Amino acid sequence: MTRLLRLIATFGIVAILASGCAVNRATSVVDPSTDLSKLKTMYVKKYAEDSRNVNELIVSKLRSKGLNVTTGSEERPKNVDAVVTYVDRWFWDITMYMLELTVVIRDADSGYALAQGNSLHTSLTRLSPEEMVNEVINNIYGGTKK
Repeated sequence: MTRLLRLIATFGIVAILASGCAVNRATSVVDPSTDLSKLKTMYVKKYAEDSRNVNELIVSKLRSKGLNVTTGSEERPKNVDAVVTYVDRWFWDITMYMLELTVVIRDADSGYALAQGNSLHTSLTRLSPEEMVNEVINNIYGGTKK
């Protein structure tokens, strides 16, 4: 009987610990008054701490949606409809991987957040940086696969 209780307790502890490592979340919010299809030109402002060029992945994904997109670390060009900002968080678990990505599409003139997407994947559900960008941008644009 003691052996059975020990086995059940061990299994319970392992289940609790393992479930904490398998977290994923993908969300997006678009301002109801925003029509994303009217935004034709965007500027992706490179996050100062980004040493992995995530900005280029975001540019590539937005271009695949038919947008005219540029990127850099300077102030935005004057002729864009929106400025895209992002924050990427990385974590070490045997290898480095992107833990979380948040992307915000802002009105170029006012800076108002028109849309925001977030993706969080811990070690057991980790995605490549390209997959994280795809997930966030697709969620912002209503799940459109392109």
